[in-house]
Amino acid sequence: MNQAQSLLLDGLTKTRHVANAALVRAADASVLASTPGFPVQSLAPQLVRAFYKDLLQVRREGMYFKERHYACVRADEHAIYLKGEDSGVVLAKTKAFVLVGTYAQGMHPSVCVEAVEKLAEYLRKKGN
Repeated sequence: MNQAQSLLLDGLTKTRHVANAALVRAADASVLASTPGFPVQSLAPQLVRAFYKDLLQVRREGMYFKERHYACVRADEHAIYLKGEDSGVVLAKTKAFVLVGTYAQGMHPSVCVEAVEKLAEYLRKKGN
């Protein structure tokens, strides 16, 4: 397990309010790390594009993630929060990465947001 994967597991999924997580390089939309069983490589370009090209559209129309539509709760240059019927997606942008966290039914969205934002802030402080 690499350091990035350890950050995802220890910093996010251990909260028990982040179902899955991934760390995507903004430069080339490659997945640096993800939690086991969370294949996001095919979605990575869409996630990076959401911040750099489609932010206004995401804010207005929401976004599809893993073939489900999510309404946008927040979209700015640092974070995108998406809410579905019983799940959600939290995206946070740093200098070099897009951090993805999901929550499912029975999990607290606010704890997922806090965990993802805290890890994103850690990466920003490290210059990433």
